[in-house]
Amino acid sequence: YNRIMLSPVLSGEKTYEDIVTHDDAWYAERSITCRFGEHVVCIDRTAKTVTGENGNVAYDKLLIATGSAPFIIPVEGKDLPGVITYRDLDDTTAMIEAAEKGGKAVVIGGGLLGLEAAAGLAERGMEVTVLHLMGHLMERQLDEAAGYLLRRDLEKRGIKIITQASTAAILGEHRVEGVMLEDNTGLEADLVVMAVGIRPETRLATDAGLEVARGIEVNAQMQSKTDPDVYAVGECVEFDGHLFGLVAPLYDQAKIVAQGLLGETGAFVVKDVATKLKVTGCDLFSAGDFADAEGREDIVFRDPSRGIYKRLVIEDDRLVGAVMYGDTADGNWFFGLI
Repeated sequence: YNRIMLSPVLSGEKTYEDIVTHDDAWYAERSITCRFGEHVVCIDRTAKTVTGENGNVAYDKLLIATGSAPFIIPVEGKDLPGVITYRDLDDTTAMIEAAEKGGKAVVIGGGLLGLEAAAGLAERGMEVTVLHLMGHLMERQLDEAAGYLLRRDLEKRGIKIITQASTAAILGEHRVEGVMLEDNTGLEADLVVMAVGIRPETRLATDAGLEVARGIEVNAQMQSKTDPDVYAVGECVEFDGHLFGLVAPLYDQAKIVAQGLLGETGAFVVKDVATKLKVTGCDLFSAGDFADAEGREDIVFRDPSRGIYKRLVIEDDRLVGAVMYGDTADGNWFFGLI
């Protein structure tokens, strides 16, 4: 299924069936053997086999696409029932079930995923508080002004937002009952969602003796630096010091792998990516680099009454970044220029 579309499933706009990428028939028609629900035990690069729980499979070329694992804050109470991450269908189902009972939810993390989780839970009738460590929401994608407008829109939906909030502990005896902040503020919680970030899932690659830094080290052909017969793509890889957390670069990487397997030559190039928030009624677009730096100029348009903010960042007569909130219709055009 398409994991990017889990947010509309959580908010009730889509069902699981709507987001299935390919059904069994699609794979069968293309003679692709699928072994779903089976853990991989190990990769043997000398014998060129992958061992699953139900036996071995040989390979000429191997592609590792293990994605990433959610980062769990190492605080007391993190393992209590009712504390979940927002990563897959099981997490989404757990949130939907928790929301049916009503009550209070605390979302730790005010980035893309955290805010999508918060909006979905609020939509389903929970009382939601978002805790965010930084001074404004989505600080990687938004500047302060756009972050403020986003906060205002979310607060209108009844979502409470606390910035510069550091979690000290998760409280509860047999299941989660609350969250304690570093400043000793206590919050009641029937559900805690951790959405503080991801880490490349590299355990299989490490065990197989592949070169791993933060992610599996690959070249521009997406081959692992250790073994040319092993490719890797997506959130588990590191290329030229870059990690990837959005889907656009992954599609590019997959095309490069396909070319390599067909004996053609291609090279992956890191490009700027654009971000959108999948929360109905919050139009947000961010692309490129909008950090303050010497020699850059800004073109800013503000219409506070309509909740519209647009900012273009220009360096050496070229557009290098764009942030838009409230009216994003021309976002893709500016992205093309970047």
